[in-house]
Amino acid sequence: MLTKLLVANRGEIACRVLSTARRLGLQTVAVYSDADRHARHVTLADEAWHLGPAPAADSYLNQAALLDIAGSCGADAVHPGYGFLSEHAGFAQGCAEAGLVFVGPPPAAIAAMGDKAAAKTLMAGAGVPLVPGYHGEEQSHERLQREADDCGYPLLLKAVAGGGGKGMRIVHSPAGFDEALAAARREAKSSFGNDAMLLEHYLPEARHVEVQVFCDSHGNGLYLSERDCSVQRRHQKILEEAPAPGLTSAIRSAMGEAAVRAAQAIGYCGAGTVEFLYTADGHFFFMEMNTRLQVEHPVTEMITGLDLVEWQLRTAAGQPLPLTQEQVTLRGHAVEARIYAEDTGHDFLPASGTLYALHPPPLSNKVRLDTGVRQGDQVGIYYDPLIAKLIVHDHNREAALAGLARALEQYRIGGVKTNIGFLHRLCQQPAFRAGELHTRFIEQHRHSLFPAPGLSTGEVLAMAALAYALSLPKPGDAPFATSTGWRLNQAAEYRLRLEYLNDVHEVNLTASANGWRAQVSEQEHELSGELSGEGLQLNLNGDRIGLHVALHDKHIWLFYRGERFDLRRVADDTGAGHAIAGDSLTAPMPGLVAELKVAEGDEVAEGQSLLVLEAMKMEHPIRAPMAGRVAEIHFRAGDQVNEGDELLRLKPHD
Repeated sequence: MLTKLLVANRGEIACRVLSTARRLGLQTVAVYSDADRHARHVTLADEAWHLGPAPAADSYLNQAALLDIAGSCGADAVHPGYGFLSEHAGFAQGCAEAGLVFVGPPPAAIAAMGDKAAAKTLMAGAGVPLVPGYHGEEQSHERLQREADDCGYPLLLKAVAGGGGKGMRIVHSPAGFDEALAAARREAKSSFGNDAMLLEHYLPEARHVEVQVFCDSHGNGLYLSERDCSVQRRHQKILEEAPAPGLTSAIRSAMGEAAVRAAQAIGYCGAGTVEFLYTADGHFFFMEMNTRLQVEHPVTEMITGLDLVEWQLRTAAGQPLPLTQEQVTLRGHAVEARIYAEDTGHDFLPASGTLYALHPPPLSNKVRLDTGVRQGDQVGIYYDPLIAKLIVHDHNREAALAGLARALEQYRIGGVKTNIGFLHRLCQQPAFRAGELHTRFIEQHRHSLFPAPGLSTGEVLAMAALAYALSLPKPGDAPFATSTGWRLNQAAEYRLRLEYLNDVHEVNLTASANGWRAQVSEQEHELSGELSGEGLQLNLNGDRIGLHVALHDKHIWLFYRGERFDLRRVADDTGAGHAIAGDSLTAPMPGLVAELKVAEGDEVAEGQSLLVLEAMKMEHPIRAPMAGRVAEIHFRAGDQVNEGDELLRLKPHD
């Protein structure tokens, strides 16, 4: 068995690997960048070594530094986690040359599947069905355009070296091909150092079903059921479940056996995932193979009762697989929701900030949370904005989804925007609960997944004002030190200016005989309540409501039925504006100006792409909200911008 393991990763997956390694008695080594000096994974390891500056290229992608640390600390194995160098054949080879065990497949297997075009050729030879498309070596614009026209639209552009939704674009017509190809190539070059593309016919109603495979160095291979990962945004998975609902036993077996053939065709060893597109008529097509542990591996662990990281470590040490295919048993259903820092109301843009309030749901043998952060940590701009993975297991799918809804309702985060409210709506959406899944699910059901808030603006403002008032010291405790509206022999009164949904509102809260009266614009709300810790029980206009509250500095967060309402106390008329302010455009997130598409003086049409902002290795086009002329440009390509910075100014047409 191995003795000392270096985990060449960060965040949630580093914590996950360290947990199993320590349980098995291995000595553990963490690495960290400047941004992660105080991160949770650093505290979990027996020792931690500094890698370099915050950017991944200078730290977690620095192969030489990682190998130097592994040699200096006396490690005999390296676990790459997922992302970063986990599918880098050169790094696996470097580990081997340094006498280190790479906890993953052989370099040749990584190389074979890392080039998605070459992988398709291999899979065709192994009898695995392929999606129609082009995966040739010639990469001229003319050849790709010709192949796209021959393949037909809609079309999916995919980076040959890609993964995680990066370097991917859907093209609906020939008119959009040039812009999509240029953007996909830029993103692929930035993320993987390789801008080669392959083309696939896009199957919009297909499901994304993947099979977990495991192989050892003794020629054994098996599959551990499959997972459905169809619910995605930006071509990235957001919710996964196992087993995939609605598959017949015949399809399940055929898909699993094809996945094992795919792995054994390249001399695989360790954990891997073979991804398929599955159509309503029962056909499945090979997409790609991920030669690493997947983000969503916990759902497989929950239905099999196995520790896949332990299996990785044992097979990397040369041990045979502990089970045969016949011995693999499944129980119940598991579903995983990825908790991201992102703004779901603005096309899932990545978010950053401080986790001022962090209250996970109660954990049990049915509810599991894999995370790499703690309260007070920063979600920065350098890495993937994943906060945690919430996994729920139960005896069937219906019970698991009900449990996930409850857990999401109990999960409270304040300080950075998250997708918790969206996930709560998603797991209760009727079509989703019925198993009507495909990769365009979010787009198709947008009207039910992005509803108006369940509370009126006046109700939210009244409750926030009451929560703030109840959180203040009582006048009897410090009558002359308090900064509230309390006055001797007068009814308590609070005059607040609260920013909500980018508007500033005046709220007057006055004590009444039965509690409080909140005046919001021309409306009055009668309410009473009691704040105990973060729980607020109140009566609002005759209705009993229970919710939770978190406050930090001038921020007030209300948590109600899985949704979060964000408010801020302000002292003047300045409102937040991450949207368009007058004739200017501001940055919706911190990032890098990847490309300027216009110059000062240019005439632009409504919806035209003006510049491209890169954040967390994803590109986000900034488009004109109206027709007009570019009056001023405040940044150049390559400049770093902060959230809210004015990028350029438009002079609208009369």
